[in-house]
Amino acid sequence: MQGFLTAVRRIKRRNLFMLIVAGIVNAIGVTLFLYPVKLYDSGISGTSMLLSQITPEQFTLSFFLLILNIPLFLYGLKKQGMTFTISAIFTVFIYSLSAWLITDVLPVDVSFASPLAGTDLLLCALFGGLISGTGSGLAIRNGGAMDGIEVMAVIFAKKLGISVGSFVMTYNVLLYITCGIAVDSWILPLYSIVTYMAGLKTIDFIVEGLDREKCAMIVTDKADEICSVLTKTFEIGSTRVDAQGGYSGSQKTMVYFVVNRFQVTKMKNIVHETDPKAYIIISEVADIYKSNQ
Repeated sequence: MQGFLTAVRRIKRRNLFMLIVAGIVNAIGVTLFLYPVKLYDSGISGTSMLLSQITPEQFTLSFFLLILNIPLFLYGLKKQGMTFTISAIFTVFIYSLSAWLITDVLPVDVSFASPLAGTDLLLCALFGGLISGTGSGLAIRNGGAMDGIEVMAVIFAKKLGISVGSFVMTYNVLLYITCGIAVDSWILPLYSIVTYMAGLKTIDFIVEGLDREKCAMIVTDKADEICSVLTKTFEIGSTRVDAQGGYSGSQKTMVYFVVNRFQVTKMKNIVHETDPKAYIIISEVADIYKSNQ
């Protein structure tokens, strides 16, 4: 009990508010765009949508969201920690509650067509994916999760010798194949793949940002000159790390420098003008955190 209370206290109010927003946004995307035209979300959400269609009416989407997701989050408690588990279950509860309100309480008819996109499958797939992906991205960004299959991926992917992304994709491919067999049609599952891709890209945008920074690792014999000219040109600090050539055994210096994508070409030109033999490695950086002190 003490551990539970401690974990709850660790959740910031802002994060809690954003998890509420995430659950509501995800429910809007699913219930107003996907559910009415029988398109399928990914992961446990998509599984819940399929089960709600092929079981008696009393077994609703909200019911399956809770009974499928919560056990998975609890199973992953040891791996993910108490704070994450509480945040994830809370998010799914808000998602489930919001979905129930929209489909069963509010005066919104989602029985056969989207209130906003009608029966246009492409519009429903795109906007359903974008909106539900926004909800999932906000949940991840604020310490929670919308789908228990991702937790299972973290636990079992390494044991199976595959990546987390491959685990999730394999699950979704099997889900869409099952949906096609269950409804005896491949049109809806194929459009659901459009939903999945739109949601995946939206999650990447929300979690990692649109304009990712670029990290340059520069191996050079003229570290002082390069650091000086880069700092002067871009007004950004750099970090130097002592290194040793793997083949030559000679002492080198590696300069670590971060720029945005529009500054990469200029940075490379400056480095090679200063040291034509400099070796530059460029990779993407999703987030940069700076101390306020």
